[in-house]
Amino acid sequence: MKKIVYAAIVVLALASCKKAETEAPKEKAIAYKSFGDSISADGAITKEELFTKYKDLKEGDTLEVKFASTIKEVCQKKGCWMQLELPEENSAFVKFKDYGFFMPLNSAKSNVIVNGKAFVSVESVDELRHYAKDAGKSQAAIDSIVDPETTYSFLADGVLLQK
Repeated sequence: MKKIVYAAIVVLALASCKKAETEAPKEKAIAYKSFGDSISADGAITKEELFTKYKDLKEGDTLEVKFASTIKEVCQKKGCWMQLELPEENSAFVKFKDYGFFMPLNSAKSNVIVNGKAFVSVESVDELRHYAKDAGKSQAAIDSIVDPETTYSFLADGVLLQK
């Protein structure tokens, strides 16, 4: 009889222990929707780190990189380009490799990870006006573009859009 009572006490003691207290909290995995080539979030640098690298690039230089940022703006015609936030109110103008994929038109303010080539380019007045038109800018804003502009550019082969 003593053995039965002792066994019951042990079982009750073990059953009353809370499992949650013994386990370390698990990080919630971030879910992404993938566009273009399949990439992972591993190894992505910050937009601040990329901005530092952009400052060292000259026209004609390219840098293979994966970085995380937030979408400022997306082409409202097809989603064929996007502007990503960089520090100091700058942005990276992102196009997609071989025009092979597009971003959702409502993805502004979403977090993304992009993989591809970073470079500095000089955009012509005609190109800048075309992009302004695609972005839905007013005719006055489009007409105010009169000078070429040096831009931080990026050719993405893969994008992860945070769900």
